[in-house]
Amino acid sequence: MSGQCRAHVIVSGRVQGVFFRAFTEDIARSLKLGGWVRNTPDGRVEAVFEGRREDIENALQSCRQGPSGARVEDVQVDWQEPRGERGSFSVRYF
Repeated sequence: MSGQCRAHVIVSGRVQGVFFRAFTEDIARSLKLGGWVRNTPDGRVEAVFEGRREDIENALQSCRQGPSGARVEDVQVDWQEPRGERGSFSVRYF
């Protein structure tokens, strides 16, 4: 997996009830990133992106903007070693 990266992301603000998960899924799939996105019980959105760093950076930029109706206050990124989620992106539900 040469050149592959993983970013664990927490997005806070008004990010639930505004189609943030679907927005993130669309972005990730268009960039051919692996990983997942889900709402958290405390009102934030959590995501994991795996793929080329440049593509992940593009996804993060989109997350900082969010879909219309969202108000992103913070995006926390923890860079990690890839875990093989390349090629598939999904929405997770509790």
